[in-house]
Amino acid sequence: MFACMLWAGTILQQMTQHMWQLGAPLPEKVLRPILVYIVLVVFLRVFGKRELAQLNPFDLVVLLALSNTVQNAIIGDDNSVSGGVIGAFTLMGVNYMVIRFLFRHRRLDQILEGKPTVLIEDGRVCKPGLAKELLTRAELMTVLHRQGFSKISDVDRCILEPGGAFYIVSKEPPRDEREHREVMARLSELSQQIAALQKPL
Repeated sequence: MFACMLWAGTILQQMTQHMWQLGAPLPEKVLRPILVYIVLVVFLRVFGKRELAQLNPFDLVVLLALSNTVQNAIIGDDNSVSGGVIGAFTLMGVNYMVIRFLFRHRRLDQILEGKPTVLIEDGRVCKPGLAKELLTRAELMTVLHRQGFSKISDVDRCILEPGGAFYIVSKEPPRDEREHREVMARLSELSQQIAALQKPL
């Protein structure tokens, strides 16, 4: 019984030691995520906003595979818990510092993120904008359908933001706004009719 407990304690100690023992020097564990972070930011900037927008299955596959591809570059041969924690902390710390820095330097932020791209202007497709972002007309229509638009002519303006979001402005006001205006107009008519009835004869 004592031998079994001693054996179990030894196994547990070895497992715990293996879990927390770094497989690479600490400076390397910190430097790897920083380098991968910088490379990924540059790649996303170079290859455009469509990767972030995930317009088709291929874009989604690229983003999913990207995380798996760079995993070994971040952790190396280290499978320890402490190595993973250090890598995650480094990535989050670098991202936090970059965001704080860019928040204080808005011009640099605009240079790094890029400018919004106009895709539709006054109900017409801007072909240079589509070509710049490598978007097809069919992909643009898919985006419009998701937002409840059936035709391009219904859209006053469509912009692809640097973060991959689509900003779409309708030519007509939203349904809620139209109904609100109709109700207010009817109330105004009723008020006038009541006022007319209350006038002394």
